[in-house]
Amino acid sequence: MSSPAIISLKPICVWLTPPGPNPWKVVVILEELAIEDPNTDLVLWESGAIIQYLIEQYDVNKTLTYDGLKEKHHLNQWLQFQMSGQGPYYGVAAWFNILHQEKVPSAIERYNSQLKRVLGVLDGWLEGRQWLVGDKMTYADLAFLPWNDRIDAVILCGPEEKFDGFPNVQAWHERMAARPSWKRSMDIRAGLMQEQGLENATGRPGRFKSHQEYEAAIAAGGDATETV
Repeated sequence: MSSPAIISLKPICVWLTPPGPNPWKVVVILEELAIEDPNTDLVLWESGAIIQYLIEQYDVNKTLTYDGLKEKHHLNQWLQFQMSGQGPYYGVAAWFNILHQEKVPSAIERYNSQLKRVLGVLDGWLEGRQWLVGDKMTYADLAFLPWNDRIDAVILCGPEEKFDGFPNVQAWHERMAARPSWKRSMDIRAGLMQEQGLENATGRPGRFKSHQEYEAAIAAGGDATETV
């Protein structure tokens, strides 16, 4: 009886900037699947494309996905909504609430409202449901987790207020945030943030007083990550 072939595997390398939410969509899925990557000579950017690759290539037990035609396309639908709806609107809300050098009330109102519109879509769909698709947590659910986790920082409210008016989203979020994979991911993030001297709210090194000053240092070619 022949022995099984031994394949040499290399760990997957994830290049990221720790403050941003998008890398942590990928990291939490890696934590859920606990895989190692063979040398496929494939380099990908865009978090949604990376997620789809990981699911197709490594989720052989369908832990975070489904085989059925309808479910597969519904999962992709929600991932596209996260990429085109949640991510951009939350990101622009964060810019005008926190990083923009001037307060623009009309822009703050618009993008805070768009953030809540996204929450409203999710809350309506989750009425009577535990998960976005089917009866288990999938990659589509996890994709929404990092941005929703920081709503309080984005719209400058108390942590206990960030899901006000959206009880289904809150319950859904708390189910995922309680998982060991998310806690491990956030422990990794906390270590990287501390190691690089980055502020949690703004994501920039603490020695810079504004995002504009930080961008100017990057444009000048200096070491913008160096702390003093």
